[in-house]
Amino acid sequence: MGQTMKAMGISEYKQEKLEELTLAIPEISANEVLVEIVAASINPIDLKIRDGKLKMLLNYDMPLVLGNDFAGRIAKVGKKVTKFKVGDEVYGRPQKTKIGTFAEYLAIDQGDIAIKPKNLTFEEAASIPLVGLTSYQALHDIMQVQAGDKVLIQAGSGGIGTIAIQLAKLMDVYVATTVSDRGKDLVTRLGADQIVNYRKENFADVLSDFDDVYDTLGGQNLTDGFKILKSGGNIVTLSGTPNARFGKEYGVGLKQCYLD
Repeated sequence: MGQTMKAMGISEYKQEKLEELTLAIPEISANEVLVEIVAASINPIDLKIRDGKLKMLLNYDMPLVLGNDFAGRIAKVGKKVTKFKVGDEVYGRPQKTKIGTFAEYLAIDQGDIAIKPKNLTFEEAASIPLVGLTSYQALHDIMQVQAGDKVLIQAGSGGIGTIAIQLAKLMDVYVATTVSDRGKDLVTRLGADQIVNYRKENFADVLSDFDDVYDTLGGQNLTDGFKILKSGGNIVTLSGTPNARFGKEYGVGLKQCYLD
């Protein structure tokens, strides 16, 4: 292992193309591991960070290596690391303040990784952490779905939707989702109970009395989501206006974040 590594990132916000960077291989703390990255996935949040849309929430130094999830092999472990050893194949998502998976190496806390399932390739494993954690937090932590609940998951054939449908079915939830003709077979295999072709009909015209809506699209889709909720139902959106929970998590004031 040399002293430097190659990475892909930006030197300023709104940079149209990523540039190749040569950086020092990161040092690790006692609770961290150094991972040699084999695969990393690209998510919409990477584009938002690149374009400076999260500047009021996350203050990154430049140059900035992008990337929010990965799979790879452990190259070094810190003195207090007990769960992993050199050579372990792992996957995970770094904390928001320590992104940078578009690189040859990444320093990451042992609590932010897990052993890669043997039946997944590195590429497959790298596609899971961000969308998986996001959907689990939405369904389990925020919505607190219960067996038998009715949940609409928008855009079921997308990266978030495909994971969310599977998680919801493991929780014994009735799942409706929106797709085009092209995505129908996929969401059927994933276990969706009711499928709405958004090119042919508005889900708000055919669905009603739902406990929860998981919105990934925002705009009119978010507005229409309220129309199908039963009294006391919940909506979690990935594309709507930041609310009080969001503001508290990121430590921003009322001038920066609307209350719900």
